[in-house]
Amino acid sequence: MAQNENVPEWHGTVLDSEQPKKPIKIGIATGIGALLWLGPYLGVNGVLLPAKVQQIIPNEKAQVVALLASAAMIAATLANIIIGGFSDITRSKFGRRTPWIIAGSVGSLLTLLWFNMVTTVPMMVVAWCSYQVCLNAIVAPLLAFLQDQVAPKNRGTISSIYAFGYVIGQYGGQVVGAQFLSHVGTGIVVMAFLTLLSGPIAAIIVREPSSLGMPKKHFTAGMVVQNFIFPLHQAKDFYLALFGKLLINTVTTAIMGYQLYILSDYIQLNTGGQQKYISIINMMLMVTAIIMSITAGPVSDWMKSRKIPVFIAAFLVAVGVAFPMLSNNPWTMVVYGLLAGLGMGIFFAVDQALNLEVLPNPQTAAKDLGILNLANTGSQIIGPIVAAAIVTASHGSYFGIFPVCAGLALVGGIMILFVNEHRDVKVQEENAK
Repeated sequence: MAQNENVPEWHGTVLDSEQPKKPIKIGIATGIGALLWLGPYLGVNGVLLPAKVQQIIPNEKAQVVALLASAAMIAATLANIIIGGFSDITRSKFGRRTPWIIAGSVGSLLTLLWFNMVTTVPMMVVAWCSYQVCLNAIVAPLLAFLQDQVAPKNRGTISSIYAFGYVIGQYGGQVVGAQFLSHVGTGIVVMAFLTLLSGPIAAIIVREPSSLGMPKKHFTAGMVVQNFIFPLHQAKDFYLALFGKLLINTVTTAIMGYQLYILSDYIQLNTGGQQKYISIINMMLMVTAIIMSITAGPVSDWMKSRKIPVFIAAFLVAVGVAFPMLSNNPWTMVVYGLLAGLGMGIFFAVDQALNLEVLPNPQTAAKDLGILNLANTGSQIIGPIVAAAIVTASHGSYFGIFPVCAGLALVGGIMILFVNEHRDVKVQEENAK
């Protein structure tokens, strides 16, 4: 059938030969977008949500926060897959991703304002889960811009620019949230309006082309399996990357989730010492991660490898985590902050480029990237559970966290080494013939 002359010819991805210059604007758009959804989310989730819970139900605050986290993980998982799947098949003059990130930004504003108003635990759960659904309407489609509009040879550099915004959001969100601890409601409102900016700013910078030229898809059993189910075919590398990422992320969330207790019970610092070293460690993590997030992506392009830098990142995290095994002196945790920060900076910079190379089908990028994002959301739950299990099994000792987490980081890195790189490049070249 002849292409309608009023509809642009459909191009779902970009080949290396079609992109001689690096599309820096895509990196800037996704970096700003990530900063504006991740920073506010972590500011609320890590600081303002626990503060709100403490105001409403102080005697059961730990249980309520755990309930909200568990419900949020389920909602985020389903939203990532379903919304990502619909994004992949969306036909509009604004493109496949833009309608979803705009709707997600507006929805995040409204649901976070709703969460701010509710005063009962059941309504908090409903509002928080609704917010997770809307937030993930930004996350997966935003990442899919990297697959749609960045050629494989440029993905390390562009992923590095994305990581710069991501890292600032990762470490800066809770700092901003902490400034509103005396005015929790005001802080949540501010975070809601910051999230509103995420999708529109990214969309304006990207100016996604129309997707009306994309072939229509009809809802058949095969289409549902392809677009809304975990990938089943040619997915070995996909799952190696997923579980490798999950283990590496679990290590960092386990340590950071129990950082205060490690400093008080294992390092044996008083309150003043705890505050001092928490500031030092987190500053180390942030500064080193920012530096490496800028440099590691271009280096991975030069190396023509994603898995080697990610393995190096996992190795640095493992070595950093192992240092407190040597001594319970505070300097060992500072070394952890330095090495883990270097490792996670490399990881953040190259991780998304690796993700794009293991996608089983570039046409279902948003759905599959949403599944890979479970390595981030899942680790937020699994990390503290792993740490708590180790402490319980060792009768209150925190020493065991370090060898176990070092081992998990190494296993995660080794799994990444088994990934077959450049699959996506080969698929594109075959499709272009």
